[in-house]
Amino acid sequence: MTKTSRHIPVMLDEVLMYLAPKDGEVYVDATFGNGGYSEAILKTANCKVIALDRDPSVKSRADELKETYGSKFEFRAGTFGNIADLIKETVHGVVFDIGVSSMQLDDGFRGFSFAKEAPLDMRMSMSGISAKDIVNTYGEKELADLIYLYGEERKSRQIAAKIVEYRAKKEIETTTELAGIIYQVMPKHSGLIDPATRTFQAIRIAVNNELQELENGLVGAKERLCADGRLVVVDFHSLEDRIVKNFFSQNSEKKVHISRYNKDFALPDTGKAFAFVSKAITPTEVECALNPRARSAKLRYAIKRKELNNE
Repeated sequence: MTKTSRHIPVMLDEVLMYLAPKDGEVYVDATFGNGGYSEAILKTANCKVIALDRDPSVKSRADELKETYGSKFEFRAGTFGNIADLIKETVHGVVFDIGVSSMQLDDGFRGFSFAKEAPLDMRMSMSGISAKDIVNTYGEKELADLIYLYGEERKSRQIAAKIVEYRAKKEIETTTELAGIIYQVMPKHSGLIDPATRTFQAIRIAVNNELQELENGLVGAKERLCADGRLVVVDFHSLEDRIVKNFFSQNSEKKVHISRYNKDFALPDTGKAFAFVSKAITPTEVECALNPRARSAKLRYAIKRKELNNE
């Protein structure tokens, strides 16, 4: 990735506002990608950033930041689902940008996009089971359930049946080949969302075990945050956002109305991790106009209780 091919990270101003980087503190960019958040945090405060990513293609970009920022920047290879193992130190803030990155979508060779002819791959780590393996080996019901569960696609059974029918004649090898099969069930119409979107999303999530990684990552980040530390998450679809919303809700105090006339009332100490969790925050109209990929984004953040210590 060259210095001239930068992508603008989604909701960058809001991430910096709610992460609130300070001098001398340590932050984790759990989804390094092209390094947009990492670089912005380092420019905002005289702090240290530890970046994580499972995609080996980001190494050259990580090397650039290391050359510029020296000991203030450190890259550790691995999935953010293993954040508790990758990060042993206590940190002041963690940021996640969930889902496929812009550079992965734009790299046609990776097979994430149905708009570009490429081998069916979709592996963020470039290892393990691929999209090609899934579409050519899963049973019809298994495929239908996967497409419905992870893609929320109402025509999942028809699409799965069409995939099985097609692969009986030949193996499905490319992105455009799979997209063409989907179009037999759901024809494309100008101006509408591409019918292949949900199925490709579902297969990508399955290939990378994304939802389980997110659940594990949130738990690990909570464990590594210091008292008063901040956790910021940007996600892009309802399945991710539901996980983030539920995690924050389950780990925060429920709001209790206290009468100003009751001087003796005390809140129970439930031991919940977060003192504050935000509602969903969405991008500005200006950002959505400049960067269409921001349109579906939601940001949520939480602040850890001051009286809690990490164990």
